[in-house]
Amino acid sequence: MSDIYESAANSLGLFSSPCLTKVELRITCKGISDRDALSKPDPCVVLKMQSHGQWMEVDRTEVIRSCVNPTYSKVFTLDFYFEEVQRLRFELYDINSSHNGLREADFLGSVECTLGQIISQRKLSKALLRPGGTVGKAIITISAEELTGNDDYIELSFSARKLDDKDFFSKSDPFLEIYRLNDDATLQLVYRTETVMNNLNPVWKTFKVSLNSLCSGDHERKLQCTVWDWDSNGKHDYIGEFEATFKEMRGAIDGRQVQWPCINPKYKVKKKSYKNSGIVILNQCKIIKMHSFLDYIMGGCQIQFTVAIDFTASNGDPRNSCSLHYIHPYQPNEYLKALVAVGEICQDYDSDKMFPAFGFGAQIPPDYKVSHDFAVNFNEENPECAGIQGVVEAYQACLPKLQLYGPTNIAPIIQKVANSASQEVHTKEAMQYFILLILTDGVITDMADTREAIVQASHLPMSVIIVGIGSADFSDMQMLDGDDGILRSPRGEPVLRDIVQFVPFRNFKHASPAALAKSVLAEVPNQVVDYYNSKGIKPKVPSEYQSSRPFGP
Repeated sequence: MSDIYESAANSLGLFSSPCLTKVELRITCKGISDRDALSKPDPCVVLKMQSHGQWMEVDRTEVIRSCVNPTYSKVFTLDFYFEEVQRLRFELYDINSSHNGLREADFLGSVECTLGQIISQRKLSKALLRPGGTVGKAIITISAEELTGNDDYIELSFSARKLDDKDFFSKSDPFLEIYRLNDDATLQLVYRTETVMNNLNPVWKTFKVSLNSLCSGDHERKLQCTVWDWDSNGKHDYIGEFEATFKEMRGAIDGRQVQWPCINPKYKVKKKSYKNSGIVILNQCKIIKMHSFLDYIMGGCQIQFTVAIDFTASNGDPRNSCSLHYIHPYQPNEYLKALVAVGEICQDYDSDKMFPAFGFGAQIPPDYKVSHDFAVNFNEENPECAGIQGVVEAYQACLPKLQLYGPTNIAPIIQKVANSASQEVHTKEAMQYFILLILTDGVITDMADTREAIVQASHLPMSVIIVGIGSADFSDMQMLDGDDGILRSPRGEPVLRDIVQFVPFRNFKHASPAALAKSVLAEVPNQVVDYYNSKGIKPKVPSEYQSSRPFGP
């Protein structure tokens, strides 16, 4: 049995490529023409990255209503690997539905390039290729900036009072834009707030930007802040502006307010009695220290790895060489390859190397009732196996004792791991993060329950990785990403954070060694950091962690 484990590990040649640096990308477009001649487009840019021949969505911008020359506030943050060609595709859509989904949107065109091209030029402008491959008039510009040194984030809460009224029949609909003055005297949009309708004393939502984005780490760099009155036709009315620095904003750290008069220069010249067009107030400035994945791991956070294996009848009789569960004496099946690829990396972050392994969709002894969360070692009191090799051995040993059945329900196993993760929440320490690897050969049959389980799990320290085994049509599994890029429960509740990664194993059959592990685990460090940072949980320092661990015999 250990030979199969070794051959699977050897055939995958596990490795990890260090990230060279993080890069921020900002997007502007010019000259967008709408298919609907009667109205201006509501454009949104979707960023995709090529992974083993497949275009995978990475992120998307906000939708800007009625705009032919959008400058997006959304910043894309990517890891840059010098030794890899990272192919990117920027797709432009006209969003014509109220829920911002792509399903009913008009595709206006796309641009393909590599991340290396953008970085080498710092600013890349290309004409969009329209559907059909013809070159359009619209131009997309992508600007790149390396994230260096300070990874801190700034949380800012702005409001205003007594803004000028620009509307005849109602009050102004104000929004605030913050621009950074670059070394070459150009202005770079840092953030655009939401619009507060019909209000001359708006309170805008608290927002977060990196210190790097805000001022490139220079606390005295000038920031130009402009207040606009939003109009549905896209021609927003100018209310006024003011200059600020992060040094000034820091005055709001201890709870004091920092205020700036909002000035319209034309009014100032024309009217002798002019004072201002309102007052903009910074109510709170909070510096958020961003801890890294390594900080949490070195502080003692353990990765609790659990595997769940599909034993439904659609896999085929394990005694038949055509079965996905067939145990070949020399060549591991896809279940084993995927298990070893992901488990081998996760086990390095778990000190006891004991992994719970569950099965679902089979009739199990002694009474052969269908179970969707049974221990593969048939020990319900202790489903843990010693190391990945122990999981492999338990998997092989249980196959002859099972009756493969159905249906393919995965909500019970997600809930089982979520129950363990929920115990960790009460500790308010970064000590255990749970990863559930689900290996399945078909589209799940309890999609509604699964969506509900994932939404609830998104509040917990856990991530879910689903690997599709075999040649089934897994297109319905993309539903786990949601129509508008956000997974929702059947009741409409959105996930708190993105915790699911789905990939078909067949995409990696002929890929480079460990490509599967690299693909499915790439998001985990960010998911760990996002969870603990959102809860305000700091990593323990290594000295604290060591002193709190019991000494061995």
